[in-house]
Amino acid sequence: MLAYRSEGDRSKPALVLLHGFLGDKHDWQGVLARLSQHFHCIALDLPGHGDSPALEGEPHSPGFNRVVAQILSTLEELKVNRFHLLGYSLGGRIALHLAEQAQERLLSIHLESCHPGLASDDERKLRLEQDAAWQQKLLSLPITDFLSLWYQQGVFASLNDEQRQKLIQARSHNRPSALASIYLPTSLGHQANLSSQPEQSTLNWHYYVGLQDDKFLTLAKAWQAKQKIALYRVPGAGHNVHLAQPEAFCDLLIAQLRIQA
Repeated sequence: MLAYRSEGDRSKPALVLLHGFLGDKHDWQGVLARLSQHFHCIALDLPGHGDSPALEGEPHSPGFNRVVAQILSTLEELKVNRFHLLGYSLGGRIALHLAEQAQERLLSIHLESCHPGLASDDERKLRLEQDAAWQQKLLSLPITDFLSLWYQQGVFASLNDEQRQKLIQARSHNRPSALASIYLPTSLGHQANLSSQPEQSTLNWHYYVGLQDDKFLTLAKAWQAKQKIALYRVPGAGHNVHLAQPEAFCDLLIAQLRIQA
């Protein structure tokens, strides 16, 4: 089983939360108090993160199916059959694969700052090469040095120095070898282009993005123009919306979940 944190009345609709790369179940601390008033919240530690074991299997081969299998197995142990699904960043990309494989178990899907997939084989090949270089840094540098480089990426440009240092400190407990077990297997380069999923699905699809996250705001607008996705733009937030603006994020999420509960 994957490690998890459960809050809220089990008789209420279930909400499964999937964090991003380098995070864990405690990343949802700022929103769980409110969400658990309305839902049975289950925040999982993805493989290689928090208290969950590393992802088993070949570290250079696609691993989305392996991660989805572990999530579904854990939920079966918890006797959670149908649920709303929320995924942030890497967690959102995993949520896309989970929706593809087990749509009948989902009540709705909510994606935060999530990439639906690259359009071409050339793009996927380049991304795999880039992620292989990051993997090498992850395994060769002290974890704090790796994190310092990681949070200098453009997608985190909205962070100030204090916020960046807090994240580095919070993430420094991670085990590089465990992270490496899932990093390349869930690379965007291994992910199929899943952007057409909403039109092939009976689910309600929701996307949350920070107005300061230029890359994913542009991506989300382009996706919404082609697919049946409800898009929510959150002021004062960059890539991690629920961390930067927990109250605004909860307002949006609870409103949509209560409609569909």
